[in-house]
Amino acid sequence: MNQRAKPKPKLSVVVVFFNMRREAQRTLYSLSSNYQRQVEVDDYQVIVIDNSSGLPLSKETVASFGSNFEYHYFDSGSASPAEAVNYGASLALGDLLACIVDGARMLSPGIIKNSLLASKAFSNPLIVSLAWHLGPKEQNLSMLEGYNQTIEDQLLETVDWRNDGYQLFNIAAQASSSRLGFLGGIPEELSYFIIRKARFFEMGGFCEEFQSPGGGLVNNDFLQRALKIDNLDIVMLLGEGSFHQFHGGVATNAKPEEHPFASFAKEYKEIRGKEFEPLVQPALTDINCLGSMPKPALKFI
Repeated sequence: MNQRAKPKPKLSVVVVFFNMRREAQRTLYSLSSNYQRQVEVDDYQVIVIDNSSGLPLSKETVASFGSNFEYHYFDSGSASPAEAVNYGASLALGDLLACIVDGARMLSPGIIKNSLLASKAFSNPLIVSLAWHLGPKEQNLSMLEGYNQTIEDQLLETVDWRNDGYQLFNIAAQASSSRLGFLGGIPEELSYFIIRKARFFEMGGFCEEFQSPGGGLVNNDFLQRALKIDNLDIVMLLGEGSFHQFHGGVATNAKPEEHPFASFAKEYKEIRGKEFEPLVQPALTDINCLGSMPKPALKFI
């Protein structure tokens, strides 16, 4: 008897890891259909890219999160995720492409469902969500007061996030890149975004000239290029977001006086031939909003 062919996923999610065995367990669970609401396994593909990790994930561990998960070790030889993102995108089967450049970011439980709804409502979407850091403050600051992975593990045990991921809003601080809130504009960088796969490749994907650890300003560069697309439908997901786990990240977990922005900006100028300029916010009338507001997220409007 012939087995029925597996349906093509509507969405492919690329998530990039670098030496994140601890963080991957939670991030991947937050991408699973056991956690994400009102979606099925066949609706989306999760492409896990281990970017030159010295402590790689195991294929078996990744597969345990669902039949829609696939693991790829990518030996880019680079501390930048740019090539890894583009490689993951090349494996995407869905017409929609989601990217999580930093695999330490857990997701809220309605983000896949609402991303799919937004893609149906808008023909040329750039779908974005806000970002939070687990802990009482942004981690660049909380680490100065002793915040670390052990404290974070204990913090996550105080809420039943596996059954209700919206409780993560109760133990997180808004990232400065998302300080305008759900109704004030779009985030200054893309912790999680969705675009049509064809459009991603038309743009040339992530610029692989960005070779700084963590990618430098590659994420910001992609956003600013995307906003120049004609007839772009910008969609902000209400009540959803990503939650950054502490992992010693190059920028997210750097002390304020040691933040590498100056070197990132220098690299940007070398590549683009001009100074990096902060994001110019689109007019609020050009931002479409989709979703609902769970009670824990209301304080971030």
